[in-house]
Amino acid sequence: MPRFFQWLDRNSDTGIFLLRLFVGFRLLEGVFDNILSWQRMQEFSDFLDKFSFPFPLFCAVLSVYAQAVAGLMIILGWQIRYAAMLMIINFAVALIMVHWGQSLEEMTVPLLLLFVFVLFLFQGAGSITVSSLSGKKR
Repeated sequence: MPRFFQWLDRNSDTGIFLLRLFVGFRLLEGVFDNILSWQRMQEFSDFLDKFSFPFPLFCAVLSVYAQAVAGLMIILGWQIRYAAMLMIINFAVALIMVHWGQSLEEMTVPLLLLFVFVLFLFQGAGSITVSSLSGKKR
């Protein structure tokens, strides 16, 4: 078993890469419909209005495009710490404004994402990035 753990240590960036792919694509999947349909964006704005967000349409557009841009940055491993900071703010606001008072089970997904972004903030993108694939130093 120690040999297996040594192999995992040598390949730890693969785990970060796989997590980045999942989280990045999940962020994109979560906002794709809002980007393609103004009606869906309006529905998201109405949802935010129910939770007393100021300027709900502005907040909806800002959140959707922040998640889309951050999702792409995370997938590519490009400037991931900036993407993580952006998403920490986004999900902290969501937790406070929308999920506060819910059960831990109901808050698990946004909390989990928040802590993944904290991991990315501390850890960075790892060695498997667009820059590394093109031969540029990260």
